Amino acid sequence: MVYDTTERESFKNATNWMNEINRYASENVNRLLVGNKCDMEPKKVVSYDEGKELADQMGIKFLETSAKSSHNVEQAFTLMASEIKARVATNSAKPGASTASKPGAAGGKRLDATKSVKGKEAKGCCA
Repeated sequence: MVYDTTERESFKNATNWMNEINRYASENVNRLLVGNKCDMEPKKVVSYDEGKELADQMGIKFLETSAKSSHNVEQAFTLMASEIKARVATNSAKPGASTASKPGAAGGKRLDATKSVKGKEAKGCCA
């Protein structure tokens, strides 16, 4: 879930959005609170500490990012991917787990988080 660090209303809505996630998403869905636009320090109205405190209250992890400068963007995706991988591995190891949910089953591809994408030049978010 992402809020805008330069818009207090966006931050206030994060609690409502989490309630919606808790109401409609599956029980074990992975959650992460992300404060975006951390690069806009002069316009920032939600501090890192406020975001961290809310995430702690929700029992989820927290990151501040900048889509413009790419600060922590890869880390946010990596964190979510790692947590999803751990959850899937745990669920697959339980007795009676379906083989279709296991990585690589039914023709799926196993992702290797240690390998980087080759041949891709780093550009801005919209280039």
